[in-house]
Amino acid sequence: MTKDMTNGNPLKIILLFSIPVLLGNLFQQFYNMVDTIIVGRYLGEDALAAVGSTGCLMFLVLGFANGIAQGFGVMISHAFGAKDYRLLKHYVALSLMLTVIVSLLLTIPTVAASRLLLLWMNTPENIVAMADSYIKVIFAGIIFTMSYNVVSGILRGIGDSKTPLYFLIFSSVLNIILDIFLIVTVNLGTAGAAYATIIAQGVSAVFCFIYMFRKFDILRTSRDDYYLDARGVKNMLSIGIPMALNYSITAIGTMILQSAINVFGSSVVAAFTAACKVNNIATQPMPTLGTAMATYCGQNLGAGRYDRISEGMKQGFFLCIGTAVFAAVFCIFGGEFVVSWFVSNPSEEIFTYAMQYLTTISWFFLPLGMIFLYRNALQGLNEGLIPMLSGIIEMICRIGVILLVPTEIGFIGVCFADPAAWIGAGLPLFITYLVWKKQHCIKSAKKE
Repeated sequence: MTKDMTNGNPLKIILLFSIPVLLGNLFQQFYNMVDTIIVGRYLGEDALAAVGSTGCLMFLVLGFANGIAQGFGVMISHAFGAKDYRLLKHYVALSLMLTVIVSLLLTIPTVAASRLLLLWMNTPENIVAMADSYIKVIFAGIIFTMSYNVVSGILRGIGDSKTPLYFLIFSSVLNIILDIFLIVTVNLGTAGAAYATIIAQGVSAVFCFIYMFRKFDILRTSRDDYYLDARGVKNMLSIGIPMALNYSITAIGTMILQSAINVFGSSVVAAFTAACKVNNIATQPMPTLGTAMATYCGQNLGAGRYDRISEGMKQGFFLCIGTAVFAAVFCIFGGEFVVSWFVSNPSEEIFTYAMQYLTTISWFFLPLGMIFLYRNALQGLNEGLIPMLSGIIEMICRIGVILLVPTEIGFIGVCFADPAAWIGAGLPLFITYLVWKKQHCIKSAKKE
């Protein structure tokens, strides 16, 4: 089940690793969609808008938690690539201890301040109570979400992208069953969708942990592996914190975008929510490629295989172009059909606003794909500073469009905030990789 990515054809290895990750991401989107579809169809348009208005808040907090989890996975890949199995077990133990600490530090303040954050984001008054009841439960379950992502990151770090898929499928099915039961039967409203999500993730995380320890000897820790050492914590957090901050910085810009959307009313919020779901489905190959490249680059860096890093990134760029074309075609030609999944009897207004957003962003998917490719690759290469700074640039560009576009232009002007952010963040990442390649890969080739 493990996969040594330091040998073999880079393109083949990246594709074989990516397929289970892509299926896992699609299943994750699938059960997120189920939440949205059931909420929209059984609880109404306002409830759909309420759940949608919490998306950037979830991205802010859960993105921070999951960024740290991904950072832990990168360190696992370094130790695995270097064949240092003693260090590998310590990193596994350290990941579990830090997961508990970080999740507790995040849960308490976010649960307490959730309603205040929603009000700060100009959430419409008629949906703020439903939005708060949803997001409070999600925040209370941070430890379940982060635990699943940590164990998935550990397994992917040793090249196993299949096991996380199997448990995510299980989690998706359980989530659907709980959604129907808690929303339709028990009548818990928007909170029912949140309970369904965190329960499904928690159960999946527990089973995945048990399987991991029983199946993989190299990941089976003992009491001696569980200790907090300054060097180990520094190594883990030096990758995890920049990745986490990058998610959170991006989320702040998204929150401001959501605030700009909220002033147009609940119908536009519902349309934007549905359009974002379409966008998330269409662009799933992009974060998939990023996840594969982080593990690929991490393992080859640990093994000192700079030649393979260069070749793998070249193949990754061509795959990036393909994902951008696919996403654009999906959004432009299939967007209206998919939007109709989320709202029963959608009005023409919802279709119009949703397609305005999807058509606008579709022309700029290549810079978005480059962000996922180069940001994850650089993080796998221990270059966390520039990816974090690119997140700041992304936020500034997004806010700049919102502030500078005249209010008379309306919603269509706000739609250009995301493309501007993608271009602004993608270029420095691409340039940074070229500099890194010149400093390491070319010098390594000359020595040989």
